[in-house]
Amino acid sequence: MEKTIDILIVDDNKEFCQLLAEFFDENDDFNVVGMLYDGEQALEYLENNKKPDVLILDLIMPHLDGIGVLEELKSKELIDEMKIVALTAMGHDKIMKTVLELGVHYYIMKPFDLDKLTQRIKQLMEAESSAADNFTVQNAELEVENGNYKPLITKIIQELGIPAHIKGYRYVRQAVELVIKDMDLLGAVTKELYPQVAEKFDSTPSRVERAIRHAIDVVWQRGNQKALEKYFKNNINENVKPTNSQFIARIADTIMVNLKVS
Repeated sequence: MEKTIDILIVDDNKEFCQLLAEFFDENDDFNVVGMLYDGEQALEYLENNKKPDVLILDLIMPHLDGIGVLEELKSKELIDEMKIVALTAMGHDKIMKTVLELGVHYYIMKPFDLDKLTQRIKQLMEAESSAADNFTVQNAELEVENGNYKPLITKIIQELGIPAHIKGYRYVRQAVELVIKDMDLLGAVTKELYPQVAEKFDSTPSRVERAIRHAIDVVWQRGNQKALEKYFKNNINENVKPTNSQFIARIADTIMVNLKVS
């Protein structure tokens, strides 16, 4: 590594913090700038000091939990100034979804392998190129082993620029996950895919279809141009907006190819 990686550790378990700090101190690539033991301390530090390269943040803490810290950081526009690794002893899809949407770059369950953590942090800090893409894939593989594709799907649709507050955001994500698990659904989008998504969200197939189409319209008009060129290069070259099924299929295909989903 050309640059020492500054790390701030925030966890209410002081012994665990010390263990992490000692481990990082043995590696010349890392520099622990501080250890804090609750969310309020973390916010005060981050508002008044130079931001670390990496924030290691426990999600369950007294006074202010990790999600509360993330929400405050995002509201103060500090979330993008560092890489964030979330730690938790409780695995839950909704929690994972929330922290990823709040800007967490890597989510890891306790207990974990310390060598693996340092490897992931180094990957995070590498150039925003193929190395970052590889990190996303490797991070997602940990979840794919348990049949959970949502983290990588979420990364892609956020990269494209689908706003999280519109209904199409949730519908696209659910549709892509269903297609990954059953590609035959692409041949029955109206009769099977939309109804399954609608059932999940207590909606109707026609509303699902319209919301997904709206999400695509939003992305096409004001989404991330680099991401669009990355995933929909042919459509960009031909100046043709993808249909709902093409949009869903392209994201699903990207994940299946990269992760070699069988």
